[in-house]
Amino acid sequence: MATAILIAAVVGGGVLLVLRRLFPRQNAVEMRRYPAGLMRGKTVIVTGANCGIGKALAGELLKLQARVIMACRDLRSATEAARDLRGQSGTELGVVVIKHLDLASLTSVRKFCQEIQKEEPKIDVLVNNAGVYQCPYAKTEDGFEMQLGVNHLGHFLLTHLLLDLLKSSAPSRVVVVSSKLYKYGHVNFDDLNSERNYNKAFCYSQSKLANLLFTLELARRLEGSGVTVNALTPGIVRTRLGRHVRVPVPAKPLFYLASLLFFKSPLEGAQTPLYLACSPEVEGVSGKCFANCEEEELLAKATDGQAAQRLWEVSRKLVGLKD
Repeated sequence: MATAILIAAVVGGGVLLVLRRLFPRQNAVEMRRYPAGLMRGKTVIVTGANCGIGKALAGELLKLQARVIMACRDLRSATEAARDLRGQSGTELGVVVIKHLDLASLTSVRKFCQEIQKEEPKIDVLVNNAGVYQCPYAKTEDGFEMQLGVNHLGHFLLTHLLLDLLKSSAPSRVVVVSSKLYKYGHVNFDDLNSERNYNKAFCYSQSKLANLLFTLELARRLEGSGVTVNALTPGIVRTRLGRHVRVPVPAKPLFYLASLLFFKSPLEGAQTPLYLACSPEVEGVSGKCFANCEEEELLAKATDGQAAQRLWEVSRKLVGLKD
């Protein structure tokens, strides 16, 4: 038994070394530094701020003294995350506010927005970060395929209902977290809910392409309003997003080691959304996509204006918005 474990360790270590040479770790993101107090007086909504990129982003915004509204489905997890963030030492922090938001429920989205409109005089930045990845087939409360419903439609309605407040708070920003996996999808207008055929990987890619098309069309519609909207692809980050991916038990230790070698930390993954949320360098920039804090060139299907307009109109009808 001991011999077998030793052999597995040696072989596994060898495989990791080979992989590291063949596939170097993603280019390290520059850990940007911003002036203390840069976001003082600013209110930022971050969806899915209880873990992963969202939590790391909320922590960085707090260090810049922002008022951060953590919009989360799991309030217990959000409370624990907020406690962790408040425990950061060595700097004066901003304010944390916890709000319930379930993007798989349009009723929850509407209730959240009503509370924000009632309680918040302004919103300076909205970060659409929350998402689900390759989950088993399921539908949202309103009957949408879960990945499309949470990753796109929930955020579509959320953003739409907060637009008046964002406009009155201008200059303000919308930040949309997409993924490079958009490359492997297309928007299947004939079966958006994937009821005829469900492929969890395709549905995730479809939802992330939808994020980019939404960003494109929203930027066009907001031109001249003082509200900018940009998307980003964070790369592969060590978060709970991949919790639905099945890894064979014997391979889990190797996968964990590989993630340490090749994946970004949540803090590294948060650098680009942080950049888009607060950097003066992107003030006035809109309708773009960024990776590692630099503008990213997208495939033609992500810059298709006609597809973006069609998706916008279909999405409006699905979430019950009237003309």
